[in-house]
Amino acid sequence: MTWNWQRPGWPKFTYDPAVLEPPERQFLLGSGEAFGVLKHVGADDHDSLKVELISEEAVKTSEIEGETLNRDSVQSSLRHQFGLAPEDRRVPPAERGIAEMMTDLYRNFRDALSHETMFAWHRMIMSGERRLQTIGSYRIHAEPMQVVSGRTDRPKVHFEAPPSSAMAAEMDAFVEWFNKTAPNGSKPLSALTRAGIAHLHFVSIHPFEDGNGRIGERCRKNRLRKIWVSPA
Repeated sequence: MTWNWQRPGWPKFTYDPAVLEPPERQFLLGSGEAFGVLKHVGADDHDSLKVELISEEAVKTSEIEGETLNRDSVQSSLRHQFGLAPEDRRVPPAERGIAEMMTDLYRNFRDALSHETMFAWHRMIMSGERRLQTIGSYRIHAEPMQVVSGRTDRPKVHFEAPPSSAMAAEMDAFVEWFNKTAPNGSKPLSALTRAGIAHLHFVSIHPFEDGNGRIGERCRKNRLRKIWVSPA
């Protein structure tokens, strides 16, 4: 089977802008309405809304990879990260790590994406993890990175990502594309189009041993989440 990254032209994705135009327009309309509502929300309510929305996204995003987080612990750590409450030392590493990553993205979403940024996110969400060979860097194992199902002795391979030896080149290309297509980049794309391509591109590479779904969501939503919790 030929995977998408083995096809000629990878990683140049094609799409029909006309099909995406209506949801893009609806997204911008909804964004304007959200900003209008937030202007009438008091500071205390704004902080509560910020913690609630970010924790909801953190919990749901983690569920993609089978990671079940305690919502109260995530919110407790978020309140500490934002300086709204003292640190609760009972918060488990996984909840503390995802809260740190979400806070970092909230504060620095305008910054250009870099390998170091993603390495830091990986260290955050893998806090307390001991079973992985590499944490805070791209995978290096020789075995294929595959998405499989079925019996152990007769697995069905749904997808196989590029080999670990290609991670440096693949991720260089991803970072370059991501920053070029930013609003202030040389080839800006509309928000939803860029978010969709970013997520597909990232998870197709599958650069980390684990946590790709959660970090891919961060790449996808770095232009969307601030609509709902912007302090401006």
